[in-house]
Amino acid sequence: MLQRLQNKTALITAAGAGIGRASAIKFAREGARVIVNDINADLAQQTLAFIIEQGGQGEVMVADVTDQQAVEQMVQHSHQALGQLDIVFCNAGGSLPAAYAEVSDDEFETIYALNFRSVHYCIKAALPIMLAQQSGTFLCTSSGAGINYSPGLAAYGAAKAGLTSLARSIAVEYGSQGIRANVIAPGPIETASLRAWLDSLDAKQAETATQSTYQQWCEHVPVGRLGYADDIANAALFLVSDEAAFVNGVLLPVDGAIHAKLSSA
Repeated sequence: MLQRLQNKTALITAAGAGIGRASAIKFAREGARVIVNDINADLAQQTLAFIIEQGGQGEVMVADVTDQQAVEQMVQHSHQALGQLDIVFCNAGGSLPAAYAEVSDDEFETIYALNFRSVHYCIKAALPIMLAQQSGTFLCTSSGAGINYSPGLAAYGAAKAGLTSLARSIAVEYGSQGIRANVIAPGPIETASLRAWLDSLDAKQAETATQSTYQQWCEHVPVGRLGYADDIANAALFLVSDEAAFVNGVLLPVDGAIHAKLSSA
């Protein structure tokens, strides 16, 4: 094992499942002390149990990342408890597809808060700590919907697109002070929540469908399958490690060539 994150402390939001859990486990394997954040305490504890079972170190911080005060307290406690904060992986996000005209103002604000404000709160709280250290790395989970059109995800895509601009601003303004900020844009990832949504679509069109929605989505991806949480965690590990020391202000699609396919259409 390379131990690429040895002696580093990493805070990962929404680490109770999916991409967040896979990243937390992988970061811990590489030597990081991982602060496992999630709004669901049971899921966060399960992730921590996996980390400890494999000989890693970490602790749970339950917080709603759409609550600025809760985020500030989480970041400050993490720093005080562990003495440093080297990596903040802003991974929380999500939405349910709906046509833009059908999204109420309150629903739009909820989507925006989860996918953009939560990242702003984390970066704003952690940046002074990293500037004092003269080192630190931010990573944000965006989406293919933040790069290209995705049906029913106008509000979500707008919020995710904003993360790229924010990360680039942080990279340019503070890169000379040891700060890096990058964005990773997953394609469709085979998580429990996505699979449940695809199954619900199948139930609605059971009589007319010739193949499952899952099969249709797999065929849409040039490599022929949906992504796995580990596909994103592997890319995330590189971006937060010192191997990516000269990678700053970058948007990295990890989507099985969907971005390339749409860009050439």
